[in-house]
Amino acid sequence: MNDNDQKPVTIIVGRVWRVKGGPSEGVHVLLVAPDDDTAVRNALEALAREGYAEVEFDQIGELQGAPDDEPHLSAWQGALEGEVSVVMFEEPA
Repeated sequence: MNDNDQKPVTIIVGRVWRVKGGPSEGVHVLLVAPDDDTAVRNALEALAREGYAEVEFDQIGELQGAPDDEPHLSAWQGALEGEVSVVMFEEPA
């Protein structure tokens, strides 16, 4: 399978809170879904299973090919394999 045969990987950018009103963390969720609504629903369900109490999404789009760097490259590969991949990072102060 080459890049032209692969399903597009959706990326959702936002922030999450373990506790409502607590400190937030940045999040990128990568997954394959038939449409944006399904992608958002699957991302919310995955984050809820991880114990996040509150989620706020800012952007949704499609990645154009494989990312160059980790951890996004592994997350992209996981998404192609059917996983909902979550990349967490500290938000700038």
